[in-house]
Amino acid sequence: MRPSKTLAKLRAGKPVRMCALGHFIPAYIRHAAHFKYDCIWLDLEHREMSQREVQSLLAYFHLCDIDCMLRAPTLEKIRLYRYFEDGAAGLMIPHVSTAERAQELVRAVKFPPIGDRGIDGAGLDSDFYLQGGEDYTDAANRETFLVVQIETPEAVDNADEIAAVPGVDGLFVGPGDLSLRIRNAPEGSRTLEESTEHVAAAAKRHGKAWGQPGFSAEHVKQLHQQGAQLVNYGGDFGAFMKMLEANSRDLDAAYGEE
Repeated sequence: MRPSKTLAKLRAGKPVRMCALGHFIPAYIRHAAHFKYDCIWLDLEHREMSQREVQSLLAYFHLCDIDCMLRAPTLEKIRLYRYFEDGAAGLMIPHVSTAERAQELVRAVKFPPIGDRGIDGAGLDSDFYLQGGEDYTDAANRETFLVVQIETPEAVDNADEIAAVPGVDGLFVGPGDLSLRIRNAPEGSRTLEESTEHVAAAAKRHGKAWGQPGFSAEHVKQLHQQGAQLVNYGGDFGAFMKMLEANSRDLDAAYGEE
């Protein structure tokens, strides 16, 4: 069982270095590992990849020794734990608004006695049965993680109960979805800042990690000072945009088209 770099950082009380990926770009995984990232958030909620493409990327994650936190496009139990069998280090599940949903997810992706995951032991996670053995299930429970996304006012209200669920390793605020719903909430509801503080406090009370995307170096520093350990900073979308914007300015200057 490959040890999780994300969990090692969390257990040491350190911030996780995390970036995002939404396209099939194997080289991106190698570059992220080279530049000392611990984890890549692979988004399959808003991006479509075939099962074989996902399996291929997960093999690159193992080859480059970097964690994949896969944002799953499904709540189907068997498909969720199959991502672990195929090599994901962690799962991020969007729109988890109740402790009951969080408990269902734990039951789906953790082996007994924590959950009810089905056992195979012949996937990439156990080196195709070469490194499984009797301790496989304990190692899988110990070295895989579950992060739930807090994206609704209801989830913020229930953050304390969600954070209290055994088997939930982290809470991740989704500021886009949460902001959208706050704008349509009754007057007097928590602001995004107040919601974030509420989630941070709930995570701290229960010894769980929390985080959200960081939008600038200063924002990352602010989140770190608030105790966030799971901050995503950087991704393929932003990298493409910044590179092409800068290159376009260079072309303007070279061709006298400013």
